Amino acid sequence: MRRLSLTLLAVWCAAAHGGTDSSVDAETGLTTWQTESAGIQVRLTQISPDQARAFYQARGFSAAAAEHYAAECVFMTVVRNIGAPPLQHRLADWRYLYAGQTRSIRSKSAWERLWKQLGVSESARIAFNWAQFPATQTFAPGDWNQGMTAYSVPRGGQFDLRFAWRTGGKTHTGTLEHIRCADETF
Repeated sequence: MRRLSLTLLAVWCAAAHGGTDSSVDAETGLTTWQTESAGIQVRLTQISPDQARAFYQARGFSAAAAEHYAAECVFMTVVRNIGAPPLQHRLADWRYLYAGQTRSIRSKSAWERLWKQLGVSESARIAFNWAQFPATQTFAPGDWNQGMTAYSVPRGGQFDLRFAWRTGGKTHTGTLEHIRCADETF
């Protein structure tokens, strides 16, 4: 019955949110949002604050430094080229809308400055960079990649993500709607 309820929730979310599908993992309670448009598939899966803390503390971050990242709204981000021509993305072109304001995703270089100020070791900073979603990438047909993205949205807050990519000499945009940040309780 629980599986049927989760399936119905995903179908309802897709219908209500104009092309954004969502599903809830029965074991963790974490939600995934996904959409496909013009040859690209984009998926965000919640990462709980505890998961973010543990991941970075295990890579050499102090508890205080890891908390700076865990305090953000963190997602595992997956992009796939599901079309024929290659596509290019630049994370700097992605925007999210929260509380009526359009914002940019914090760059790796901005995080790097913060980590240096907080005295995070070089090896921990390298681990951080490798775990983040790539700033730029070209995806051949069938290619995909994943990494973390973080948004300055409070726990349980909701936002829309507008992502952009280029293919065939044209710029395209798509939207994931009604994305919700994981609560502290996961």
